[in-house]
Amino acid sequence: MRLHGYFRSSAAWRVRIALNLKGLDAEHAFHHLRHGGQRAPDFLRLNPQGLVPALETDDGPGGGAVLTQSLAICEWLDETHPAPPLLPGDARQRARIRAFAQAIACDIHPVQNLKVLARLRGLGLPEAEVTGWARWIIADGLAACEALLAGEPGPFCFGDAPTLADLCLVPQLANGRRFGVALEGLPRLLAAEAACAALPAFRAAAPDRQADAE
Repeated sequence: MRLHGYFRSSAAWRVRIALNLKGLDAEHAFHHLRHGGQRAPDFLRLNPQGLVPALETDDGPGGGAVLTQSLAICEWLDETHPAPPLLPGDARQRARIRAFAQAIACDIHPVQNLKVLARLRGLGLPEAEVTGWARWIIADGLAACEALLAGEPGPFCFGDAPTLADLCLVPQLANGRRFGVALEGLPRLLAAEAACAALPAFRAAAPDRQADAE
């Protein structure tokens, strides 16, 4: 397998954690998002969206395929390598885990991401307003995520092992710190993050541990 990513990409970070939890090795290809590496013709042939991550698989008739979108990749990894499960429990529990993951991956992360912030700057907004927008989006979304975990047993988001929810939470909390979001009022999220930080799979996936880290 070959994972195309960028050290600071939250979406690629999720997939790195998933690979580590599954004990899977992947070759890494790096695309510098701030330098436009994701728009290079060779990469656009792999992923026409011009986004990371993209995972080149090595299975199937005639060779592998290219998978895109971090949650889809993580679910493919879970289906093809079931242990440990990223979506454990019954149908209702799996729906709750997916809902939490999507609250971050669909409703928080995209609208505070590099592409949106670059567009805001291009429209002439002052840098303080651009940063303020990201800070507000993250703070509002994480407050909802804290409420979603009310009553859920820990120490992870949904019980005694990390799930797809934790894979999304850890990078988003890091983004929150980068934009100056106050996280003190999110004890349940911070407790889950601390549980994740104790696991080698999460530590090895951190941005500062990647070969392209700056």
